[in-house]
Amino acid sequence: MDTAEPLDAAEIAIHWAQSSEELRGALHVREQVFIREQGVPRAEELDGRDQQARHIVALEPGSDRVIGTLRLLIDAHIAKIGRVAVERDWRRRGIAARMLALALEGAHEQACTHVRLAAQIAATGVYRSAGFSVESEPFQESGIEHVWMGLQLPV
Repeated sequence: MDTAEPLDAAEIAIHWAQSSEELRGALHVREQVFIREQGVPRAEELDGRDQQARHIVALEPGSDRVIGTLRLLIDAHIAKIGRVAVERDWRRRGIAARMLALALEGAHEQACTHVRLAAQIAATGVYRSAGFSVESEPFQESGIEHVWMGLQLPV
């Protein structure tokens, strides 16, 4: 993909994962971003919670190839967004923000009142833009500095 090529972000399909193929694609993106690029240990990235989660995928235009993903875990009335990843060549196009908006809709539909996520410090801007606030001091996770961020949802 030529990253200089203009592309309307609306051309990128974003939806809840609907098949085992899309889930495999999501895991592949996470492996590329977290394990290969960022050096997160495989055992930490693959934490055994994927079967309990709902996953969002972003698809390459004109293709069924997954280029971005996030997962949503719900515990009572608290939603946790995690594993937000977009392939390097597709970043800075609003994909993460659009996936995040869909995840927030899903959390609201499940009657969640609060959404939390552990944000890498470098990515806090996208979460602030969605209304999240920092809820903790910085901490290290897999050798990367994070903060907890949260958002109250309307009832």
